[in-house]
This record gives sequence, C-alpha cells and structure tokens, in this order.
Amino acid sequence: MIADAKHELVLVREFDAPREKIFKAWTDPELMKEWFVPRPWTVSKVENDVRPGGASLVVMRSPEGQEFPNHGVYLEVVENEKIVLTDAYTSAWVPSEKPFMTAVVLLEDLGNGRTKYTAKALHWRAEDKEEHEKMGFYEGWGKAADQLVEVLARN
Repeated sequence: MIADAKHELVLVREFDAPREKIFKAWTDPELMKEWFVPRPWTVSKVENDVRPGGASLVVMRSPEGQEFPNHGVYLEVVENEKIVLTDAYTSAWVPSEKPFMTAVVLLEDLGNGRTKYTAKALHWRAEDKEEHEKMGFYEGWGKAADQLVEVLARN
C-alpha cells in the first residue's frame, strides 16, 4: 500500500500481545465496546459481519447521550493480519451518503508475543483528512489504542 500524505493519517504502536488477541479485540463486538472510542465516549452497539462484503455497525455515544451510528463494509479481512473497512458503503454494496474514509489495520508479528499495530485512515479528499486531523485523530485514536492495551491485558 502506497502512502499518500495528502489523504492518509497513520498511528503506529507496538503491543506486548499476540496479533490474534488484537484481531479479536477488533472483531468481537463485546470487546470493541470496551476500547473502540476514547473515554468518556462509549460504544452502545456493535454489529459485525467480519468478511469481505460484510456489514459493520458501530454506534458511538457521546458523554451527553447522543448516539452516532457508523455504518461500513469490510473490504478485506486476513485473519490476525489485516482488516480493511470503509464507510463508502452502508451494507452490501449500497453507497453511503458521503464517504469519509477507509480504515486499514495491519498486525505484524514481531515475535515473542509482540505485535506492530498500524492503523491507517485513508480519506477520499485531502479536506477530509485535514478535518479528521483537526477533530483529534491522533489524540482519539491514540487514546483508543491505550484502552486497547488495557483490554489486551485483561483478555
């Protein structure tokens, strides 16, 4: 995958956990509820059909109780290695009103139970990337990654 600085935001971490556990945390609805959004936000609902063409629904809840449904479709799934998910479609191949990004999660085995975790947000337009960065991409996705570490330690 070629990097495109105009459209891509990237978060890279190394975790003291095998990639199988990270993949499960990204695909198991109950585990996703524990870490997927930075606190004090929560996830009230997750529905995942983890396969290419399968639908995803993650409902994020603000501290004030507002709910934000995020529909998407899995484009590529390589168990314990790669997840590619886009909001360009809402289910099956039904186009969304306004595609914003495609998420790519890469899990590289570093040996000794360690994993290199790369999360990318690929945006349709440079303006979308800038908006996502201003919304707090690095802080938000970074806090979620920290919360993921907590979940990995417990499971």
